[in-house]
Amino acid sequence: MVNKTIGAENAPPASFEEAMAELAQLVTQMESGQLPLEASVAAYARGSELVKYCASQLDKVESQVKILEGDMLKPFADGDEGGQ
Repeated sequence: MVNKTIGAENAPPASFEEAMAELAQLVTQMESGQLPLEASVAAYARGSELVKYCASQLDKVESQVKILEGDMLKPFADGDEGGQ
């Protein structure tokens, strides 16, 4: 299992969800303390790449939402609860 994750270093994730799952797996492996030093460094580097990928994906989605919502993105006011 370690080799699969470490060997996938250069492969970009297929999706945000896949990147998050791989990141969680890396964290679990690193927290176990069972990885050799080189594997720990490789896992850290891959985790860093995954975090950057996820942040980029979230930025893209945020931009899309802002475009779709236009001027409708406003802070909630106390009286704007609609149902009451």
